[in-house]
Amino acid sequence: MSQAGRQKKGSLAFLLSPTVFWLALFFIAPLIVVLVVSFGRRSLTGVVEYTFTLDNYVRVFSEPIYLRILWKSVWLAIVNTVLCLLVGYPFAFFIARQTPSHQRLLLFLVMVPFWTNFLVRTYALIFIVRDTGFINNVLIGWGVIDEPLEIMFTQTGVMLGMLYGYLPFAVLPLYASIEQLDFNYVQAAQDLGANTVKVFTRIVLPLTMPGVVAASIITFIPTLGAYVTPDLMGGGSTFLIGNLLQQQFMTVRDWPFGSALGIILMIMVLAATLFYFRVGGSRSI
Repeated sequence: MSQAGRQKKGSLAFLLSPTVFWLALFFIAPLIVVLVVSFGRRSLTGVVEYTFTLDNYVRVFSEPIYLRILWKSVWLAIVNTVLCLLVGYPFAFFIARQTPSHQRLLLFLVMVPFWTNFLVRTYALIFIVRDTGFINNVLIGWGVIDEPLEIMFTQTGVMLGMLYGYLPFAVLPLYASIEQLDFNYVQAAQDLGANTVKVFTRIVLPLTMPGVVAASIITFIPTLGAYVTPDLMGGGSTFLIGNLLQQQFMTVRDWPFGSALGIILMIMVLAATLFYFRVGGSRSI
């Protein structure tokens, strides 16, 4: 290697060193600690005993209650992802077809929820959908229903809260993909006699698939580990893996088992991320 090449390589390593340092300190090191603790054991006094054992991982997959929680978490994450796509895609398409000034306004409204704490937004939704909330008061006042709708502390309430909380995560990547779509292809397909369904399934959807994949992953990952929404809007009716993690660390204080759950959850998230890079990452949005 020439002297110039060595200098360039050294300069690049110098520039990357702060990033590598902070990444190792705040990500890799804590992850190693969690991994080591997951192979430990909780003593009778609640102290972690660092003895290598696979009992915590075996416990997750051998006890039906944990398998049910894990499956329910994955299922609700998938359902919420599908709902966010079904609601977010038409809205993102609508934004992409507006004038630039209207696009900026609508995107601003989509991003406004990010300026508010997620917990505050969840409490705001609770005030809207609870028994004495806005929705029930309006429906009762109009004579549509005689008794309040039971939304709070049900799985329906949890799904509504997740849809409300994570919908912006789906809209933004969908808009980015649709906005770059060349609508001349749509016009050409219509000129050749394709109806609306064929235009969407054969032209629009395939060309915007990277945005769909990105929106799916970005929505699925936080939903899978959610615990604020199930805890506040589901009560005891919906107990997901995020709630189980919080319980193991803060209430039961079984850190080894909680660490094993965290590692399993991280592997699932990593699998979803690798799926994105395999399916949608090779195509630009």
